[in-house]
Amino acid sequence: MSEERYLTFALGKGRLANKTLELLEQIGITCEEMKDKNSRRLIFVNEELKLKFFLSKGPDVPTYVEYGAADIGVVGKDTIMEENRRVYEVLDLGFGKCRMCVCGPASARELLQHHERIRVASKYPEIAKDYFYNKKHQTVDIIKLNGSVELGPIVGLSDVIVDIVETGSTLKENGLEVLEEICPLSARMIVNQVSMQMETQRIRSLISRLKELCENG
Repeated sequence: MSEERYLTFALGKGRLANKTLELLEQIGITCEEMKDKNSRRLIFVNEELKLKFFLSKGPDVPTYVEYGAADIGVVGKDTIMEENRRVYEVLDLGFGKCRMCVCGPASARELLQHHERIRVASKYPEIAKDYFYNKKHQTVDIIKLNGSVELGPIVGLSDVIVDIVETGSTLKENGLEVLEEICPLSARMIVNQVSMQMETQRIRSLISRLKELCENG
């Protein structure tokens, strides 16, 4: 395809977007418009490099990429797993590192070992379901929560929770601990499947420059 077509990036709002833009700057890709914190624009353009950027809520990024509204997305591995969209995951950007874990009071450890039917509270019901059903072969009742999932075991709503753990200090403060680790998480780059075929050269070149930066950084 012609170099004239814009490549569009969907970035998860907040820390993720800021860190991604810092990385892109290091390989010479900037978008001055995005630095204006007061801007009310939704789409930012770098005319010279024929790039467009927009910010969205994390869980929407894989949706934009799957349907081709964005060619490239940057989002946490947790979101990719939970949303389970048809996209290519092409690069671990190495920041935003944390873990997806099963947590609860120490007394719940036994329930996990004996494969009892337990209640699991999580913001990530799909990840929880996949882990318990497909990896542990344990039947569980999954309760979706949107707020502080740590409350689940404390108020007796659930036996354990499945959640992201960074330092573990919130767990400790509430008498909970990591019981099992599901997987490591970090920011990942995803690509639309059609874009990868149509714009192979531009996208692969971008990936390899970022990969080199991540490996040497």
